[in-house]
Amino acid sequence: MADLDPSAQQRMAAWYRSLREAGFEGTQTPGLPYHISLAAFPLAQEKKAAEILRSAAERFPPFPVHISHIGIFAPGKVLFGAPERNEPLEALHAFCEPDQALQRPWTPHATLLIDEPERVCAALPVLLRFFQPLEARITRLHLCAFWPTREIAAAPLNGNK
Repeated sequence: MADLDPSAQQRMAAWYRSLREAGFEGTQTPGLPYHISLAAFPLAQEKKAAEILRSAAERFPPFPVHISHIGIFAPGKVLFGAPERNEPLEALHAFCEPDQALQRPWTPHATLLIDEPERVCAALPVLLRFFQPLEARITRLHLCAFWPTREIAAAPLNGNK
């Protein structure tokens, strides 16, 4: 996962607070920072994934992403903020998911709400009142296992230093 910088975290947390104040809680994983998912690995490849994370952190410097739009994934259960695709983000994704056979279509996004389609669709007008595009930075990578959530590794991006 590519973490967004502290300022972007605050802005996105404010978007979510607005949703929560309007009665939308969601079922998204609590306690994770706002991030863009880059790749998924089977649990049996935990060591390989941690090695890729460390290598990526050493290779890539922090870089900007413009969270310019919002979206909903079919079948309507995920509401997200999404960045414009750019070369550094594409390169980081390709580096983190090197096995072409496992690659799935990828939409870079930062999840704001996971709920039933009716709830997500009802939350959209609330988010639209508060959403303003933002310039964020990818500053850190982290690797987690899910359910239960467990952080495996984390590292700041420090390439080109």
